[in-house]
Amino acid sequence: MSAMDKMWVSFAGMGFLIVAMALILWSRHRLKGLPAVIVASVAYLLFILGALIIFYIVFSGPTM
Repeated sequence: MSAMDKMWVSFAGMGFLIVAMALILWSRHRLKGLPAVIVASVAYLLFILGALIIFYIVFSGPTM
């Protein structure tokens, strides 16, 4: 994977983390019941996916 590809993938990972943060706040403060559970589940899935992407990018090493 080229350095530019890693940059775009890392942007996607950071975007997933930001969206997850917003969804968690929304589900905790604005929603009640089943919709809150569904939105929180999607948020935690995005958080895990974003964290795995960032983990891969950081530990895959430098590219030339």
